[in-house]
Amino acid sequence: MADPHALRELWLRQYHPASDGAPTLVCFPYAGGAASYFHPLSEALSPGVRVLSLQYPGRQDRRAEPVHTDLHGLADEIARVLSGAVDGAVVFFGHSMGSTLAYETARRLADGPDGERVLGLVLSGRRAPSTVRHETVHLRDDAGILEEVVRLDRGSAALLADPDIAGMVLPVLRGDYTAVETYAPREGARLHCPVSVLTGDADPQVTAEEAGAWAGATDGPFRLRTFPGGHFYLNAQREAVNAALAEDLADFTRPARV
Repeated sequence: MADPHALRELWLRQYHPASDGAPTLVCFPYAGGAASYFHPLSEALSPGVRVLSLQYPGRQDRRAEPVHTDLHGLADEIARVLSGAVDGAVVFFGHSMGSTLAYETARRLADGPDGERVLGLVLSGRRAPSTVRHETVHLRDDAGILEEVVRLDRGSAALLADPDIAGMVLPVLRGDYTAVETYAPREGARLHCPVSVLTGDADPQVTAEEAGAWAGATDGPFRLRTFPGGHFYLNAQREAVNAALAEDLADFTRPARV
């Protein structure tokens, strides 16, 4: 069995200290994203929340490792890591591809001895698995993939114009887009924990109906919040998103009334 400490060091980043007894928030990055994206969130919520950011293979300090092109396989690995390397109850927060990964990881934990550990999910910028779109960004040439990334995040245009940076991130982007665009949910029981969904009102990747369809993924409470902005609305709405997360964490971790 892999050493739990080694697994945690490989897969998880904790950027700020947390108080004893603080709830644990596990963050799942978007396609092409890395653990460091959640550094500002960790800073904002520390020390009242222990923020752990997942570092998928193929990026930053794990860039020598192959990128996963199967989302189910990646969820399998993350579930094993969280089972062996993270103690106690957790809340998941994912954005875009990270939302689907958070959902699939929670399903795996719910089916095993850790079934009660996931207290709730906060899912952002992604449509529910029950909705279907035929997307083929992963089949485009390099320029086509970069064009899609810039369409969703105008702020990345200047960075991706650098050929060296573009060459470094393209394998990650193609692998992640392959994973998310070939993903199909498998049959299985619905979740029982609460699910909170955050979405941008001008996100081309998610309609209001597609976001609301997440209600069918759980038997627990469901909440939908809409913010101004596109796919990366949370960059401009950082304070409001942080407040929404803090509210959800408080709701999810509040002791049940007897």
